Amino acid sequence: MAANPRSRARSRAVQALYQWQLTGQNVSDVETQFLAEEDMSGVDVGYFSTLLHEVPANLKSFDEHLASVIDRGIDAVDPVERAVLRLGVCELALHPEVPYRVAINEAVELAKVFGAEQGHKYVNGVLDKLARKLRKPETSARK
Repeated sequence: MAANPRSRARSRAVQALYQWQLTGQNVSDVETQFLAEEDMSGVDVGYFSTLLHEVPANLKSFDEHLASVIDRGIDAVDPVERAVLRLGVCELALHPEVPYRVAINEAVELAKVFGAEQGHKYVNGVLDKLARKLRKPETSARK
């Protein structure tokens, strides 16, 4: 697992979001279960909790952002990659303190660890397109 507390928080959040997507459990119940059963040492637990709650709270908006740049319906995207993409959109849309390149890179790394063999390339392409929309001033300044 990644070394820094925020990276670890993202990793656990993707796992929790994946569980939430598949089970339909209440997100607070998923959080409680993760805090009780998973190794949360070295995890920025506050950031984990923030991400875990922000995705379901903003799901419609995040999925609309994704729908504008993906080549299929969001439900047709692999569930692991869907969780990673939703987390990436969350950081791009709601966390301007996280540089867009960091948000994309972290999502790509999560897709490499948890996703299908070439899933990280898909995640990279989708989030790169979204960053140009959601972080226009920041992405324009990098060119």
